[in-house]
Amino acid sequence: MESKKEFFLECYKLGIIKFGRFTLKSGIESPFYVDLRPLASDPKILKKLANYLLEMLPLDNFDIICGVPYAALPMATAMSLESFIPLIIKRKEAKAYGTKKLIEGIYEKGQNCLLVEDVITSGKSLVETIDEVENEGIKVSDIVVVLDRQQGGKEKLEAKGYKVHSLFNITEVVEILREVNYIDEDEVARIQDFVSGNQVVFEEKKRLSYEQKLEVAEHSFAKKILEIAIEKRSNLIASADFITTKELLEFADFVGPHIVALKTHIDILNDFDADETILPLKDLATKHNFLLMEDRKFADIGNTQELQFSYGTYKISNWADLVTSHVIGGSKSLDCFMNVGVVAILGMSSKGTLTDSHYREEALKVIESHPSIIGCVAQNEISDQLLLFTPGVNLGETGDDKGQQYNSPEHVIKNYGTDFIIVGRGIYKSEEPEQEALRYKNEGWKAYLETL
Repeated sequence: MESKKEFFLECYKLGIIKFGRFTLKSGIESPFYVDLRPLASDPKILKKLANYLLEMLPLDNFDIICGVPYAALPMATAMSLESFIPLIIKRKEAKAYGTKKLIEGIYEKGQNCLLVEDVITSGKSLVETIDEVENEGIKVSDIVVVLDRQQGGKEKLEAKGYKVHSLFNITEVVEILREVNYIDEDEVARIQDFVSGNQVVFEEKKRLSYEQKLEVAEHSFAKKILEIAIEKRSNLIASADFITTKELLEFADFVGPHIVALKTHIDILNDFDADETILPLKDLATKHNFLLMEDRKFADIGNTQELQFSYGTYKISNWADLVTSHVIGGSKSLDCFMNVGVVAILGMSSKGTLTDSHYREEALKVIESHPSIIGCVAQNEISDQLLLFTPGVNLGETGDDKGQQYNSPEHVIKNYGTDFIIVGRGIYKSEEPEQEALRYKNEGWKAYLETL
């Protein structure tokens, strides 16, 4: 294969970089303009480009490839053809008909995706694409770009934990063009001055602090969990998936000082008894100042949900502070939940879940308008007016053989805007649950502080 310099000069002849005075999308006047779309019109160059990009990468790390629309789509397609790594397609916006999907193609949750971009400036389009790809349960670890304008985008993404591989940067390109006398020293100096003086860091939306969310919270249990978080400096909810009351109560006492809520599946207890189970559990919640969150995941018509909530063996309405519920029954089905905070199921962390982008879009309309809902269980960013609860958090594992997918506290808090991390087996299956709870509490709080 020819040298990188020779390859670039071959590309340059297609008019991919122009020099002069150009007003960019940001409104800044630039002495150069980069447009790599002409590369797709030359099949030989596109094929060479694909191979140059592939040579830079640890290909065994990727299950699928995705190009950032639109200029990178032919590049990603060529890379897929050359490497036999499957391609998925990211739309600029979802269709208003049909499946209404943003991500097209065959993929599975938990797969690792390589993102392809033509030019990186601020990195904003890549951040937006990462959010939308990861909303589908796909993991992004590496990004490959053809040209880095060296204006801050690469560093921004690397600071967020992504590996960014660039084939060329603007300094390299300018040096090549000067060597062959395509530009003069004055042009080189202008470009260097522009790059050093125009570092572009797009303004990411700042997350609201717990104190700020408390000021605008309306529901009493939204206020309560935020008050506990502030007082205990914790955003940890521990799952207590035990089948005996003794185990449940011992665990609650161990982890109680470090959590804002204890998440139960009360119906899996073999020896449930209201007096022997619920009364001491409520005493522990008072002693250690945490809420009781029954993860019932209601999913029925309103009348049935009311009976399940208030009657039967468990009488959840008598003791739970928070309950989880799907919204598949529509807004009216949620009216039965009185004197409790509802955490709606917007997305699930298991492999193959059907909570796709269309479902989430429709579910959010219900969630944002219902007064009993204080937040969502989800794997993606939501409105600041809602609290985000994210399960599938683990410091040591990436998944299990039943389809569970895990993320670290840092990942979900920094990338999803998670308010409360839900940790299950990482704590209750450990040999020292109290110490593990403290570790997750500290990691979660540290990640939260770093986002402010």
